[in-house]
Amino acid sequence: MTKAIVFDLDGTLIDSAPDIQAALNMVLRAEGVAEASLPETISFVGHGVPALIAKAIAARGIDPGRQDAMTAAMLDHYARHPAGLTRPYPAARACLAHLAAQGFALGICTNKPLAATEAILASLDLRAPFGFVIGGDSLPQRKPDPAPLHAAFAALGTPFLYVGDSEVDAQTAVAAGVRFALFTRGYRKAAVAELPHDLAFDDFAALPGMIARLG
Repeated sequence: MTKAIVFDLDGTLIDSAPDIQAALNMVLRAEGVAEASLPETISFVGHGVPALIAKAIAARGIDPGRQDAMTAAMLDHYARHPAGLTRPYPAARACLAHLAAQGFALGICTNKPLAATEAILASLDLRAPFGFVIGGDSLPQRKPDPAPLHAAFAALGTPFLYVGDSEVDAQTAVAAGVRFALFTRGYRKAAVAELPHDLAFDDFAALPGMIARLG
């Protein structure tokens, strides 16, 4: 069967934090509280928008009863402005083209809602390399539960590697029993040495060669 490589999206293939920050701050302004800095926003990222809003509520002392309304407002704003400030990481596009040319089946497994994911991929002209995309609302489970990653590999071929940037991604790979490549310029909070990984990289130009050495 074809060997499959699945990628996380936010903080792995794309630097989406500025657009996430803009959507979050729109919601925080409406609540009459202080806006979030980019580093603070990044500290909230990882488990999807509901979890991000829950962290923002805790950080600002907002009534937890506002969770659903704030989540809906952020999702609505983000759906309308998903990629104004978002950019692929350097060499990511060329890396994907190289891996596809080598015969790998490529996919995405993200906790971002599927509609926003597809909109961003289309806006950045990144959709073509991927044979399968699964979002945080595609299944009842989301990462670090391994079910979405298992589903992605099942749709693509033989599991070869999962590529991500965070604690959530490392936990997902371990739970799924697949090899993990850690992109070290993403949104992780822990030190690289603290996260289980089979390889670590900070430049997408180097990733195809590292993958080739995995065998």
